[in-house]
Amino acid sequence: MIYVVFVEPESPGNIGFLARTMKNFGLTNLVLINPCELKNESYFQAMHARDVVSNSVTYDSLENFLMDAKIDSAVGTTGTAGGSYNVARIAVSPEQLADSINYQGNVALIFGREGNGLSNQEIKLCDVIVSIPTHDYYPILNITHAAAIIFYEMFKREKSYPVDGLEAATKAEKESLMIYMDDIIQKLGYPTHKSKNASLVFKRIIERAFISGREAHTLKGTLRRINARIKEKGNEGEK
Repeated sequence: MIYVVFVEPESPGNIGFLARTMKNFGLTNLVLINPCELKNESYFQAMHARDVVSNSVTYDSLENFLMDAKIDSAVGTTGTAGGSYNVARIAVSPEQLADSINYQGNVALIFGREGNGLSNQEIKLCDVIVSIPTHDYYPILNITHAAAIIFYEMFKREKSYPVDGLEAATKAEKESLMIYMDDIIQKLGYPTHKSKNASLVFKRIIERAFISGREAHTLKGTLRRINARIKEKGNEGEK
């Protein structure tokens, strides 16, 4: 299931515009985080997507929604992607997102405030960050324009997913991989900040890739053996 999440919308009209864009691409699950008051303008701008506005749900925080809806993939959007040294903000393009996302799970497409976008803390809650390449003279897109581009890239691949006979890895299987990798990173003796970055990079790689349940099982076995071998070497060194 795909949820479209609008964090702290400031304009009732933009809520309506987003609902209208959603319905253009067959999306109906709108989530509003601490929104402004819904007014007639919201329904007027929604046009034939008034039902999307009427059926929207509200949460007081993004974190509470992600936990309550049991989101498998949280996709944040940003107009200012980070460079190589800003790991938290390394972003994929809408096309790359559409190619790699697991359509079988619960997916949250998260759009930030009209003025300030998503906060750094909200970005940290996301598994994947997506950014749309724009011209340097005016790089920030209106939220509904950005949403339309992302929705289009996902919609045009709709009939290709899921792949017949290929069972995608579950969130629990992915989390298990991350636990094994975190154990390995801890045993390597990295400084704290490097350990956090290494763990985040591995998490983002796993979330961006389409991994089958069988692939996750095989990778888990490999990580388990690496972990055990490091432990053996450590015990030999203590003798």
